[in-house]
Amino acid sequence: MIYLIIASIVACVYLVWTPDQDLTQLKEKYAQAPSKFINLAGTNLHYRDSGNKNLPVLVFLHGFGASLHTWEAWSSELEKDYRVIRMDLPGFGLSGMNETNDFSNTHDITVILGLLNALDVDKATFIGNSLGGKLAWHIAAAHPERAEKLVLISPDGFASEGFEYDKAPQASWMLSSMTIALPKPLLKMSLVPAYADANVLSSAMVDRYYDLICAPGVRKSIVARVEQTVLKDPIPLLKTIQADTLLMWGEQDGMIPIANAQDYVKNIPSVRLEVLPKTGHLPQEENVQASLQVLKKFLNR
Repeated sequence: MIYLIIASIVACVYLVWTPDQDLTQLKEKYAQAPSKFINLAGTNLHYRDSGNKNLPVLVFLHGFGASLHTWEAWSSELEKDYRVIRMDLPGFGLSGMNETNDFSNTHDITVILGLLNALDVDKATFIGNSLGGKLAWHIAAAHPERAEKLVLISPDGFASEGFEYDKAPQASWMLSSMTIALPKPLLKMSLVPAYADANVLSSAMVDRYYDLICAPGVRKSIVARVEQTVLKDPIPLLKTIQADTLLMWGEQDGMIPIANAQDYVKNIPSVRLEVLPKTGHLPQEENVQASLQVLKKFLNR
């Protein structure tokens, strides 16, 4: 009887086990030109640098679980008038595992600014979504000389359920288990709340998110990042931001509610809020033209 139980358990594990995907094949699919790689602080950083090198620089920072591909539609349009730099943040996409296993804000910012230094970029407009928004406003606060302007799209940074100030959270068993098993339908279920209209989430988009989350080391990196996330009260830092700031928020954001926008409106000295109707957490994917229009208007001021 015991052997039947063990065999059943082994069979179930085998059916749901999700190994890492082959990195060479992933690069062939997701690292087309102008993709490049550079080793910075233990991360083999995947990045793209497009547009005219003599024009103003835009630096895009994606959100949790995403990749530089989330900016594809915006980049295609903006690189006509700007130099556009985007990257897979440490532990995500094709940047994969960070050899130091350090996923703190400090390390991320070291890598971001290290890339800009390597590309001879002294100053840029930082545009960040969710986690990327938190990194963008940290850069603007700590390195005001580097930030020309600041665009925050549903940024992260304030305490929320499970993420208290000055306390590292424990990764849930569900999050930890994805390092062993991650069925694609389950991943799709986790992505749906990011969109006001779930129909926007095409099968190709689900495939991309799934492939890149299953890149070597990424799932373990995600768990490590969560367990290393120690939030600090952001208000003192936000009040020091000198850069002119655009705060963009989807009215139907199911990940970070629109009500949270007031935390930033109250504390960033020079900020304007633009609310996008019928839009969720990822306006750069879901409401491309309307969000681009808002962004261009701000950049051209």
